[in-house]
Amino acid sequence: MLRFIPILFLLLPLIEIALFILVGRTIGVMPTLGLVVLAVVLGIAVLRQQGLSVLNRMRSNMQTGTLPGQALFDGMVLAVAAVLLIIPGFLGDAIALVLMVPPVRHWLYKTLTRNMTVVQTTTTSYRHANDAEPPHLKGSQTIDLDDDDWQRK
Repeated sequence: MLRFIPILFLLLPLIEIALFILVGRTIGVMPTLGLVVLAVVLGIAVLRQQGLSVLNRMRSNMQTGTLPGQALFDGMVLAVAAVLLIIPGFLGDAIALVLMVPPVRHWLYKTLTRNMTVVQTTTTSYRHANDAEPPHLKGSQTIDLDDDDWQRK
């Protein structure tokens, strides 16, 4: 599988160039360039809007005490879709539009996390913001030694 990655990096630009030529022949040069500019503007808008939306969903998930796994995944996939829209090319735009559909993102999340287990750990200790030093270092229980004042036997 890994040996095909360099081939994919070579084929992807060739496919994009071929799609540019086909679309340009079909609808003309100016409409093709218009589609490219429209995709860039759409990608920037999606990236801006989804960034704020994901932060709000994560904040609400954290306030209710649930893990924001789905929200993080949606945000990541939408960011990838926005970047694919910003990069000129019709194949990347098609993939980005598919990734922007919520049922596709949900299916992708379920498929990728099928064999994962999330373990949530909590801590019961905390520090006050006005504590100058941790409580276990206060008082005469702490002995501060220089490096040459002790040795390991």
